Amino acid sequence: MKITANIITLNEEKNIKDVIKSVQEVCDEVLIIDSLSSDKTCEIAESLGAKVVKQAYLGDGGQKAFGAPLAKNKWVLSIDADERLDANAIEAIKNINLDETPYEAFSFARKTFVGKNFIKLWYPDRVTRLYNRDICSYSTVGGHAKVESKNIKALDADMLHYSYDDYSHMIKTTHKFITRGARISYEDGKKASALDPFVHGVGALFKALVLKGGAFHGVHGWNVAVISAFSSYMKYALMLEMQENES
Repeated sequence: MKITANIITLNEEKNIKDVIKSVQEVCDEVLIIDSLSSDKTCEIAESLGAKVVKQAYLGDGGQKAFGAPLAKNKWVLSIDADERLDANAIEAIKNINLDETPYEAFSFARKTFVGKNFIKLWYPDRVTRLYNRDICSYSTVGGHAKVESKNIKALDADMLHYSYDDYSHMIKTTHKFITRGARISYEDGKKASALDPFVHGVGALFKALVLKGGAFHGVHGWNVAVISAFSSYMKYALMLEMQENES
């Protein structure tokens, strides 16, 4: 199929082989935009037939947007190194007539894992990843950017997301996102009140356990809910600290 896989990487030697093998089921080109890896990511990718372009990190959206014009195809499948196409996603993509489709982009349900444990709480976590780069593109604003399009078809298909090796890895990664999120909000001029950490922390816990049913998903539902609540609480706590340090 005339699709280019666009994968952004930084020291992903443990993941790069599996993600390339996954997308080669539906893509005739694999493009790696590498943020100056110091491991064997690039060597492994090139040995599997991928084209590697090195580019200092421009942010999630910026890096993905950088790669799109370099693709030989107008249809681009953006996928992260820790993601894979499920068998149903491969079948769904093969069944799309990209030359005649009225849609600009297609979204997938994403199944996220902590270790070997599928986190039901986060499903379906819709992500738009297959898109016509001549019509729409990745936004370059903020931490986690997305494809900007108003004409998206939701596929009954899954993208597998092996985001965390274990809960220890999740906590370390969450710390990075808390800090980045607080910094972005602060630099955008948003203000936090003294009540915001409590309100957002409790709100995140209630949403995860009650509204999304995490309380009934066993220990993994509770683990994720508590970590999410902590993340929300600390984001606003850090914003408050930044505001206090202004003076």
